[in-house]
Amino acid sequence: MTGFLKAIHPILPVKNVNEALGYYCDKLGFMIAFKDPTDPNGYAGVKRDNIEIHLQWHDEKEWVAGLDRPMLRIYVDNIEALFEEYSTKNVFHKNTSLKEMPWGTKEFAFYDLYGNGLTFYRDL
Repeated sequence: MTGFLKAIHPILPVKNVNEALGYYCDKLGFMIAFKDPTDPNGYAGVKRDNIEIHLQWHDEKEWVAGLDRPMLRIYVDNIEALFEEYSTKNVFHKNTSLKEMPWGTKEFAFYDLYGNGLTFYRDL
């Protein structure tokens, strides 16, 4: 018998867990999956459909200007509907658009309030 990879729960660094929870819930339609009861600004998770993302507080001293942040690629069944939903939530940057890519996907991307990249895509 071998190990079977079932799911992945990426951990995104954030400067304020409560603000990040508000962003992911109010703007991106996630729900709180859990929150550390011993440290309300330390660690939490959000969930939408089959996606769970963890948010972890990082001290201001750890944030280096120009340092790359994580980029998540999230597979979506109805990319057009999600793009339309998010287009009304003031989360896109000026270059966000839904487009077909040369590698065979249709996708759009933007950064969360702490510069973590979110790409939503589907196969063509």
